[in-house]
Amino acid sequence: MVNKAIVASLLIGAAMAVPYPPSATDGVRHPVPKHAYPHKKRATGETVNNSVARFDNTNITDGVGDGVDSYTLYLGDGSTGAGWPDQSRWVSFENMFNNYKDTMFSSCANIAGQANDSGPEVGAIWDGIQQASAATGVDHRFILAVIMQESGGCVRVQTTNFGVRNPGLMQDHNGAATCNENGDVQNPCPSATIYQMISEGTAGTNDGDGLANCINESGANDVSAFYKAARIYNSGSISSTGDLQSNIATHCYASDIANRLTGWVNAPSACTCDSNPSSCGVVLF
Repeated sequence: MVNKAIVASLLIGAAMAVPYPPSATDGVRHPVPKHAYPHKKRATGETVNNSVARFDNTNITDGVGDGVDSYTLYLGDGSTGAGWPDQSRWVSFENMFNNYKDTMFSSCANIAGQANDSGPEVGAIWDGIQQASAATGVDHRFILAVIMQESGGCVRVQTTNFGVRNPGLMQDHNGAATCNENGDVQNPCPSATIYQMISEGTAGTNDGDGLANCINESGANDVSAFYKAARIYNSGSISSTGDLQSNIATHCYASDIANRLTGWVNAPSACTCDSNPSSCGVVLF
């Protein structure tokens, strides 16, 4: 999860602004995260076990509408004291999903050179998020933000493998579900497979944690739990400095997620942490 590029959308103007999912064409990462070669099987079926757990995600108008399509660079530990957005600033799930539909309907051609998502496939993403959130206690908006970060919502995103196999919508840790691996592309991508991709990214696989355990591992009981969990999901751990832009992998990752949760869709990114790490004070430990 190192490089950033551009996902084209249906509109040319939007195409030049939507961030290309950083996982889709990753190269080798140095060093490899500690969790890349686990010594034992991981628990699956993870659930959030602290106060940010939200098992009832039936309210789809649960935020501030569309929010603002702009990008703010967030640095530091993910706390509101460091300037990161409070959960009261998050957009609603319904608005967030609708705002990303253009990207979902166009991302496969640009990321994987495959047929774009169909209406039923995009509908299955919605259903899969709702099912996974109810099963794990992970806020449905956070799941959607990670899906858009990892794959642009392309159900036929390629499985990447640069020491760690990352399949599916959430480019999870060696999960079983994928609709594009080793030249085997499924069109349509079955709804059950789409749900399994989202479940594995949220509830974990035998080889790596999903979002639920990343939230638990964050050690936080406030909104910073989500931003810290995003960094853990991306790089395997948080820097010893506590700053979410530091450590390996995608330095902009947590900031990107925070912006997606507050309405970022097409606006140009203001994050320079990957192109110029020193501009953000990045350290690799």
